[in-house]
Amino acid sequence: MFKLPSNFYYGWRMVGAASALRVLGAGLHSFGFTVFFLPLSQDLNINRTATSLAFSLARAEGAIEGPIVGHLLDRYGAKPIMIAAALLMGVGYLILSQVDSYASFLIVYLGVISLVHAGGFMHAPMILVNTWFIRQRARAITLNSAAFGLGGVVIAPLLSLIVQAWGWRWGAAVAGITFLVVGIPICLTIRRSPESMGLLPDGDAPPDVADSSQPVFAETEVTLAQALRSFAFWGSVLANGVRNASYHAVSVHFIPLMVWKGLSQSEAAWLLSAFAFLGMASTLIFGWYADHAHKPRLCALILFSAALAMLLPLYTSSFWLMALFTMLFAGVEATYTVGWAIAGDLFGRKHFAKIRGYMGLFYTWGGVLGPVLAGAVWDQWHTYQPLLWALIGVFASAGIFFASLSNSWQRATGRAR
Repeated sequence: MFKLPSNFYYGWRMVGAASALRVLGAGLHSFGFTVFFLPLSQDLNINRTATSLAFSLARAEGAIEGPIVGHLLDRYGAKPIMIAAALLMGVGYLILSQVDSYASFLIVYLGVISLVHAGGFMHAPMILVNTWFIRQRARAITLNSAAFGLGGVVIAPLLSLIVQAWGWRWGAAVAGITFLVVGIPICLTIRRSPESMGLLPDGDAPPDVADSSQPVFAETEVTLAQALRSFAFWGSVLANGVRNASYHAVSVHFIPLMVWKGLSQSEAAWLLSAFAFLGMASTLIFGWYADHAHKPRLCALILFSAALAMLLPLYTSSFWLMALFTMLFAGVEATYTVGWAIAGDLFGRKHFAKIRGYMGLFYTWGGVLGPVLAGAVWDQWHTYQPLLWALIGVFASAGIFFASLSNSWQRATGRAR
C-alpha cells in the first residue's frame, strides 16, 4: 500500500482534498451548465436569454453572499461550509431532475443549488489553500485551480454522454448522487490551518530550528478596512470584474457558439473538453511559473492574447481554427490562479476570506452580466458577431487593469524597483 513520507507537508493533502472538491464542482456544475444549456432550454421551451439569466442570477447570488461567507470562513474555517455545500448541491440536483417549468427551475437552481456553490466550491477551497501556504502560494493555488479544468476534462464529457444518451434529467440525477456519495467524504478530511495541527505554513521548521541559510518571509497582514481604502483592492476588483464578464460570456455560450460556427453538438462538446484540458494545462504552467514572475504583467499578457483570439471565430468557421481559438482562449483560465495569488500577496492570510468575500460582492457582477448580454445578443441578431467584437475591447481593458496593479504588488512583495 502506498504511504506518504513522514516529512510530507500536510498542507499538500489539503490541496488534494480542496482540488478533488473543485473537480466535482467544475465538472458537474460549472462546465455542466453548458452541457445542460441546449437540452434543458429546449425541454422547458425557454430562450437563450432566459437560460443565461439563471446562470447570471446564480452569479449575482454568489456576489451578494460573498461578504457573509467570508466572515463565516474566517470564523469557522472551510470544513463546515464545504459539507453544507456538498449536501445541498446533491439534494438540489436530485430535485432539479424533476422540474417541469422555468419557474420551478429557477427556484431549485437559485434557491438550493447555487445558494451554496460559490461558498463551498469556490471560496472555501481558495481560502483553505491560502491559509496553508505563503512562499508556495501560487503553486498551491495553481494545483487547486487546475482541478477546475480537470473537472471539465474528466467529468463534463461523461456528463455530456449521459445527457446525450438518456437526457438532461438523468444527468442531473447522477450529478446529485455524486455530490452526496463522493463530495461529503472528501469534506470530512479537511483540517482548518497549519497552526491548528502545530505546523507552520509551507511546512517550514519553527524559528529555533530553522536553517539560517533559508530566506525569512515576512507575512503581509492587511485588515478589511485597510483593504477597502487601497488602490490594490479596487484595482483587483476592476481587473477581475472585467475579466469575469468576458470569460463567462464565452464559456457559458461555448457550445452554442461552436454550433453557430457550423460544428455539431458532439464536435462542440469535444472542443469543450479540450477547452477544459487546455485551461488546466495553462493554469499549471503559468501558475507554477508565477511564483518567480511579475504576476500582474503575466495576467495582462494572457488577456491581451485572448483579445486577439476573438478574431478567429469572427473570420472563420474551420474546425481546426476553432480549435486554435479554444487553445488561445483557454489561457484565460490561468488568470484566475495568478489573480488570486496576487490578492494573497497583497492582503495576506489572516483576513483574506473577508477581503475575498467583499471583492466578490463587486467583481462577480461582471460574470453576472456577461452571459445575459451574450444571450441577448443572440436573441436579437441570431449571431454572436457583435459580442465577439465587444470582447476584443473588454479583454484588452482587463489586461490594462491587471497591469495597473504592478506598483502595489511590488511594494507588497518587496520587489519594488
